[in-house]
Amino acid sequence: MSATTAGVLFVLSLVVALAAVHRPFGDHMYRVVTGTRSARVERGVYRLVGVNPAAEQTWGAYVRSVLAFSAVSLLFLYALQRLQNHLWLSLGRDPVVPHGAWNTAVSFVTNTNWQWYSGESTMGHLVQMAGLAVQNFVSAAVGIAVAVALVRGFARSRTGELGNFWVDLVRVTLRILLPIAVLGAFVLMLGGVVQNLSGGTDVTTLTGGGQTITGGPVAGQEVIKELGTNGGGFYNANSAHPFENPTAWTNWLEIFLILVIPFSLPRVFGRMVGQNRQGHAITAVMAILALASITLTNVFELAGHGTVPQAVGAALEGKEVRFDVSNSATFAAATTLTSTGAVNSFHDSYTALGGMMTLGNMMLGEVAPGGVGAGLYGLLILAVITVFVAGLMVGRTPEYLGKKIGSREIKFASAYFLVTPALVLTGTAAAFATGNASTALNVGPHGLSEVLYAFTSASNNNGSAFAGITVNTPWWNIALGLCMLLGRFLPIIFVLALAGSLARQQPTPASEGTLPTHRPLFVGMVVGVTVVLVALTFLPALALGPLAEGL
Repeated sequence: MSATTAGVLFVLSLVVALAAVHRPFGDHMYRVVTGTRSARVERGVYRLVGVNPAAEQTWGAYVRSVLAFSAVSLLFLYALQRLQNHLWLSLGRDPVVPHGAWNTAVSFVTNTNWQWYSGESTMGHLVQMAGLAVQNFVSAAVGIAVAVALVRGFARSRTGELGNFWVDLVRVTLRILLPIAVLGAFVLMLGGVVQNLSGGTDVTTLTGGGQTITGGPVAGQEVIKELGTNGGGFYNANSAHPFENPTAWTNWLEIFLILVIPFSLPRVFGRMVGQNRQGHAITAVMAILALASITLTNVFELAGHGTVPQAVGAALEGKEVRFDVSNSATFAAATTLTSTGAVNSFHDSYTALGGMMTLGNMMLGEVAPGGVGAGLYGLLILAVITVFVAGLMVGRTPEYLGKKIGSREIKFASAYFLVTPALVLTGTAAAFATGNASTALNVGPHGLSEVLYAFTSASNNNGSAFAGITVNTPWWNIALGLCMLLGRFLPIIFVLALAGSLARQQPTPASEGTLPTHRPLFVGMVVGVTVVLVALTFLPALALGPLAEGL
């Protein structure tokens, strides 16, 4: 079987599996976020934090709850790293340096999971379990909660209430993320993923040298890092490490886990607004963009454009042979189309155009299908912009799901869209202006791509790296940390403000002039608006980096 045929079958099997679970899993999540009954353990959590689960919140109160929870999480994770030498299961690790602890705390709280360090030699087991793994759960739950709040804004009318953040957070964590993570950990352990509390095993290598192989609670963290589109690896090599991703079938499972929640959330959206066909339209937009990206990434990597790949017959540098080129390219596309950031190959070693695809995926705003929650609310923002543009074309007030998109709503949507490009381009310019771009291992177009990738990854809360740039300096850790922080919470504020504005409106009955938003025409328009906005914003930077290198 040729590499191309095997790659096509691999992608098709993922498509079939995601289609099969879309409805039942989406319906399960719908029941979780719309149910009114609380389990005993959930009521215990509410009493512990002093929350009345029956009380709903305005958008302002919802925002304050998100920010307060995230601030406490950040401080706790920072302290845990700084004090880890005094903790149980520290494995003799030193305290993490202040600028590194700041960067990591921000990274995991914002669902970015950017890593400047080697996990197996920097973090003790308790920090990995009680700090990083816990944030993998709750940061993902925050994203889903915000998405659900925005959908409530579309579904409700003449009210200022968007639900209760604490209820959404607890239910998503305990009823969706935790059960799958536990089951998935056992499955990965059967596949060879490590799960223990070992401080390390001394082994003799094939060349006769010595090496200490660090163990740890890897399987328990591996599932939620993919399921929650987090991406932080227990080992520095991430999902390229055989203890995290041993075989081709575990590689398939990890890609499936990355995509399953983002692709199922549109079903929740359709059911909550009472029109399943609206959910189908959003899913179609995600699928079109995702399949186009996965196809192009595979084509560019299998073609092996470049002097060395052409000479050896394949672009295998930086890729694990147990996954081959196609499965690595599919993983790379999935992890950058979402906000996962996990890698099973080094993106810096990709062909110029293949590397451009990973950059472009993040620049899309990670909406195809995007991170858990973040992908859905990002695409709904683009849908709002699309109906606004369509309204301007025909000279009437735009509407989406019966809600008028006026000046207030479009200001929130525009502000949401502008945050990430401003952070990416300003950060990249600052790195070159201050001389900090010199830490890139390459010069010329590829060096620019390495710096641009770092800020694109941080500002989009992705967390993957080109792996060709040194970022373990105070300037880089602080700068990227600020991009992660602003890139996560400014958009959330604008999303919830938009949700509050929509929820207060009285629905507008559909008329002859209403643009149908469930038909192929609208799907094509949203795809077009998404691509055009990204092209207008980032094409000059891409032209100086990967495009220049590829040509």
